[in-house]
Amino acid sequence: MKIDLNSDMGEGFGPYRLCDDEAMMKIVSSANIACGFHGGDPETMAHMVRLAKENGVGIGAHPGLPDRAGFGRREMPFQPDELRQQMLYQLGALTAIARSEDMTVGHFSFHAAMGNMVNRDPALADLMMNAIAAVDPRLVVFVTPDSEIERAAKRAKLRTLALFLADRAYDAAGRLVSRGLPGALVKDEASVRARVRRFLTDGTVEAIDGTALKMPARSILVHSDTPGSLELAQIIRNEIEASGASLAPAAELAS
Repeated sequence: MKIDLNSDMGEGFGPYRLCDDEAMMKIVSSANIACGFHGGDPETMAHMVRLAKENGVGIGAHPGLPDRAGFGRREMPFQPDELRQQMLYQLGALTAIARSEDMTVGHFSFHAAMGNMVNRDPALADLMMNAIAAVDPRLVVFVTPDSEIERAAKRAKLRTLALFLADRAYDAAGRLVSRGLPGALVKDEASVRARVRRFLTDGTVEAIDGTALKMPARSILVHSDTPGSLELAQIIRNEIEASGASLAPAAELAS
């Protein structure tokens, strides 16, 4: 079995860094690169693309809302077409930088509030997915299982890859527990290792209330801004390899 391990990367800007991107790029198989709005800048984006090329890592666009102070996690009252143009602006920027380095943007992953806004509005999800398909119908869209984004991507004839968030808790309905609630972040080694092992062996994850949830995913995400993210990513990779699975970038796994 092949599994993708991905992380949101390049989310600092200028001299500021959230994590050791150079070290993380040696662990993951796919990098979701911030495109300049919630994080990132042209130089950082180019550096991430070059690092990915050196390490054989697939690259994807990770657009967010124009809110550096809130790290793209605060919803903002943009009209649907404004959101569409913001998304396309960021996708286009990374695409151009990647091409200049003889690399291809292979996947797409919304960041935080932008993704939340799209995921609860079927019309907005269709607008965004159709725009992505018009730019590059080969792009793989990262989705949560049974979500509006997944359904809209399929309507737009885009390939999808479902995510399992190893460092975030789920509720009984399969939704992410809000970051402000106790237990929302899963960051201790024993818990992460147990969650990943269970996912790899029987395709389920334990919700925060103890419910067993089916998790039909082929990609595992670890957020680079989670405390200890580098160590968590290495733990996850170790569990993947111990299970007999191998790593592969998102573009090779999507359906």
